[in-house]
Amino acid sequence: MGGFFEAALSFPTVVLTPLLVVVIGYWLVVVVGGADPEGDGVEGGGFLGFLGLGGVPASVVVSLLIVFAWFATLAGSQLLGAIPAALVLGAAVVVAWIAARVAVLIIKRFLPPGAEPSRADFLGLTCVVRTGRVTRTFGQAEVHAPDGSSAIVQVRQAGDDDLRAGTVAVLYDVDRDGDFFWIIPADIAQK
Repeated sequence: MGGFFEAALSFPTVVLTPLLVVVIGYWLVVVVGGADPEGDGVEGGGFLGFLGLGGVPASVVVSLLIVFAWFATLAGSQLLGAIPAALVLGAAVVVAWIAARVAVLIIKRFLPPGAEPSRADFLGLTCVVRTGRVTRTFGQAEVHAPDGSSAIVQVRQAGDDDLRAGTVAVLYDVDRDGDFFWIIPADIAQK
């Protein structure tokens, strides 16, 4: 085991060892729930996109690059002892990019296409009231999304319209704190 630590702390591997420690620490924080790996968004463009590494969260891409480069420098310095260390470091960066590119292509196959659906996608759609009535504090309605799926959502009304079961209404706002939609009768738009 002493040979492993000696190799990890010798040039050129030592250049990437602190970065590897940071990556391991970051993913340990993610595992215990202290960070969101998707909090940095999904890179579709920018520098990572230019390198062919877009489409997955930037934290994943950077972690892959560091891990692959570290292992490549460790293996390269041990297996290719006669080659200058600076050349091993440069080759390790190229190997890391190729390996990360392949890994990103594989990961992207398992990611869902497009943006995640949200409650805001329902705004402007019509719904059908499913409860006996809708008040300022109570009500449910069924809404159909453009993709054909349907959902039962909590709804409220600000006015005193007669919204009973079977009434068609329009979802015009969402209250994120209360986790419900504000609705108005659909026939208001026709008046």
